Amino acid sequence: MTRHLAIAAVVLLAIPLTGTKPAMAERLVTSISRHQVLVNSNFTGTSIVLFGTVEPDSPTARRRAAGYDLVVTVTGPKQTIVERRKERVLAIWTNVGSRTFVNVPSYLAVLSNQPLEQITNAETVRQLQLGIADKLFPQQLGNDIGDVVRDDLFRANFIRLKMQHDLYVQKTNGVTLLTPTVFRAEIQLPAQTPIGNYDVEVKVLAEGALLTRANSAFEIIKVGFEQFVANAAQDYGLFYGLTTAMMALMTGWIASVVFRRD
Repeated sequence: MTRHLAIAAVVLLAIPLTGTKPAMAERLVTSISRHQVLVNSNFTGTSIVLFGTVEPDSPTARRRAAGYDLVVTVTGPKQTIVERRKERVLAIWTNVGSRTFVNVPSYLAVLSNQPLEQITNAETVRQLQLGIADKLFPQQLGNDIGDVVRDDLFRANFIRLKMQHDLYVQKTNGVTLLTPTVFRAEIQLPAQTPIGNYDVEVKVLAEGALLTRANSAFEIIKVGFEQFVANAAQDYGLFYGLTTAMMALMTGWIASVVFRRD
């Protein structure tokens, strides 16, 4: 008898779980203007356009008088960087400290349709890592790897230098809502944009809550003579090294002949 009662209780508990469906839900559809960017010696930067639409599951789900908010995050290839701090000691600039940032984005862009503090509360911004300052930047701290407080001097200078070179960008007007559900975002890529794969994540929020997200990607490829040299150095290292050494010797010999004093 006890066994039958236990089974009945499990069935009753399972009914509302299996029958429950989200009352309102959105589907995010995105499209990117191109999935490959070709880079040669004349590359001076370019831009990629991201289009998208938020599609409610039903007309009744097209809700919220305040509308939707969009946050687009573009993350470039990961890299490990050593940042050094210099100070002037006895009229000489010298390194007085360093910090190694491990597997951090070489490029990072955060685009939104309005300031993040107007989209949601500060706690949600931190939890979802919406802003650049809220992202995790792993660092070598002794024998451990982890992030530090947001106002850490090395961390703040790392972000500042990246922003100075347009490799880290945060634009509060980077997403344009063409209609209440259709949006457009332009991703600016500077001339020094690193080669590799780039991930694009789009988050949709409303009334301060995350509703849905979608992912896309593109890649930056080096072409032309630069790519030939890079491939030769990687695939035929010994031959590339010998050739480079021979070219250096030939250049030195030719210079000695041309500028020789009789």
